[in-house]
Amino acid sequence: MALTDSTGLAGSRHDPPVSGYRAAIIGAGFMGRVHARAIRVAGGHVVGVSGSTPDRAAATAAEFGAARAFPDAAALIADDEVDVVHVCTPNHLHTEFTLAALAAGKHVVCEKPLATSADAAAAMADAAAARGKVATVPFVYRFHPMVREARERIRSGSVGTVHLAHGSYLQDWLLRPEDDNWRVDAALGGPTRAFGDIGSHWCDLLEFVTGDRITGLSAQTVTVNGNRGGPPVTTEDIATLQFATATGMVGSTVISQVSAGRKNRLLLEISGTEGSLAFDQEQPELLWHGRRDHSGLLIRDPQTLSPAAARYARTPAGHAQGYQDCFDAFVADTRAAVDGDHRDGLPTFDDGLRAARLADAVLASAHKREWVAVGDD
Repeated sequence: MALTDSTGLAGSRHDPPVSGYRAAIIGAGFMGRVHARAIRVAGGHVVGVSGSTPDRAAATAAEFGAARAFPDAAALIADDEVDVVHVCTPNHLHTEFTLAALAAGKHVVCEKPLATSADAAAAMADAAAARGKVATVPFVYRFHPMVREARERIRSGSVGTVHLAHGSYLQDWLLRPEDDNWRVDAALGGPTRAFGDIGSHWCDLLEFVTGDRITGLSAQTVTVNGNRGGPPVTTEDIATLQFATATGMVGSTVISQVSAGRKNRLLLEISGTEGSLAFDQEQPELLWHGRRDHSGLLIRDPQTLSPAAARYARTPAGHAQGYQDCFDAFVADTRAAVDGDHRDGLPTFDDGLRAARLADAVLASAHKREWVAVGDD
């Protein structure tokens, strides 16, 4: 059965003891709260938090379980008690704070998208490598046990040669013209929104599960609500793309933040010569496995999953796991990496750079209205 720590939050008896994880969070919003909980579940210490103002930090410190509020990000980064900096700010600040933290000798966890351009993301990845620091980005859907199960089944060859992948990532939180958020502003969120924010998750999941990489794509982008009560909106509400991969797999996906009734529906289906697999993030306890002669649903049960998937099954079968559990596992693996235990599948700044290059390709294709190549350099 699951264990609980002093906060009453679930942990795992299988995680080895690790040394102290002294973390501080730049950003006092929703994602900061998610990171703070995951740090505590991993047995870490939230040294402090900084926000957009000192008052904002002070107002959220207790909620985050933080020992104190810092007056600003510079003070947080400079503090000798902080070993790991979690950057949870609007996107345009990621590069500045991350490079400062790395220069100060800190490990970094930076929210995605890693940066607002591939050049900036490359500078961040290069800086982390040069400093020899752990630098991770939360592509947390990798940590669903049933995603790991799909990956292992493809690795084992049980679905044969993969030739097709398709799916979508649909939300509705920006459906109406009066819906607004800093991500809508290209100066704060970057030139791509729907793809950069959630399409990057879908593509990361595709490449992680299949072990294959998109080499070319054709994309369209649409801005449904061009006026949200402020300056004209230039970032997209919808992105669609067709793609081809290094092994010859083809596929398509639809990304939308204006699909009524869809809250956070990430769907990935992969077809091979012997079978198909489908994962729906809104039903994360299940993995559909289809074959020519029969189809069925696999249930998240640590007693029957592959070892790679069972490792992330934090509760017994029938006790549902979800998004926060994925985030907790991501931070736990980041903490292990800080201690020298680099676990398979931990998303790093190299993965964040990969997403930035895909985003650049999507924008270029949509602008040129043609296929474009996706490179790694």
